[in-house]
Amino acid sequence: MTPTAPGSHIAGKLGLTDRIFAGARSRSLLKTVEAGLKRVDSALERELRVADTLADATSRYLYDAGGKRIRPMLALLTAQLGDGATDEVIDAATALEMTHLGSLYHDDVMDAADKRRGVPSAHAVWGNSIAILTGDLLFSRASQIMARHGDEAIQLQADTFERLVLGQMHETVGPSDDDDRVAFYLQVLSDKTGSLIAAAAQSGIVFSNGPKEFEQPMVTFGEKAGVAFQLLDDVIDLSADPDETGKVPGTDLRAGVPTMPYLVLGQRTDAASLELRERIDDGVARIADGADPAILDEPLAQLRDHEATQATLDLANAWSTEAIEALEPLPDGAVREALTRFAQAVADRSS
Repeated sequence: MTPTAPGSHIAGKLGLTDRIFAGARSRSLLKTVEAGLKRVDSALERELRVADTLADATSRYLYDAGGKRIRPMLALLTAQLGDGATDEVIDAATALEMTHLGSLYHDDVMDAADKRRGVPSAHAVWGNSIAILTGDLLFSRASQIMARHGDEAIQLQADTFERLVLGQMHETVGPSDDDDRVAFYLQVLSDKTGSLIAAAAQSGIVFSNGPKEFEQPMVTFGEKAGVAFQLLDDVIDLSADPDETGKVPGTDLRAGVPTMPYLVLGQRTDAASLELRERIDDGVARIADGADPAILDEPLAQLRDHEATQATLDLANAWSTEAIEALEPLPDGAVREALTRFAQAVADRSS
């Protein structure tokens, strides 16, 4: 199979060709990043192959369905502050994308999601056990790649994986009565999404022999941009076009997974907000008992137009602004400009 052209990942999903690599000095940078993404896709194609027939099919399933390749792109971008797309950078970008892919297999089982990237989810095809084991297999393959590059690479992978697991665990258990639900959720987003994006941004510096003083700014940038990205996903989840996202609108909430608009709604005390929250809670409970998920169509449409959703958009923009502020130590130039535009783009997407 011929890997999908990386440029289509960039242009098709986030519009980064026009929005992030805009301007004359960014055109050569775009070519450099696209060339690196071709190498990453070739590496993924190679590393995802398994001798066992079943494992080979399941491991490649979500990769073949497409994807944005955001994490490799960030690693390749930040690598331009050092020696560029070294073999070590390509390996790290590949490993982190495989870690992300592995997490999707687990997430879909946890969320009981029927579709992912426009195709039936892996657990819908092979069952929960095979989907979970496939995710585990991808995590192990990613660790093998990082192990080629010494203790620092192993530590980066291990620390990131620990946060992914803790984030999923905390999301599953939920906040205690004493926890601030919004703050708790933001920490879950930081662990589940921000940590991996931060690792990608950091790895570009580490494995290109970039300036040590840029590492922490890249970690902060990735963490903040990752949270902004996920907050926007919460908004998009309410108005998703299944043809574009492969998901039914409100998939997370229908499965009983709280999202930021729902949590912000819970902070409102006016009668209309309280009634809407009650209708959503009642619908989620009935779906859990076997009711048709379509019973939440109208309440979720109301939530989409509620001020709680606008507040979520505002929060995403605030996290995006903080990500951009973290870039202050970087030199002025095409890389900093592209990273700035990236942070702006993840907080200003359409479904």
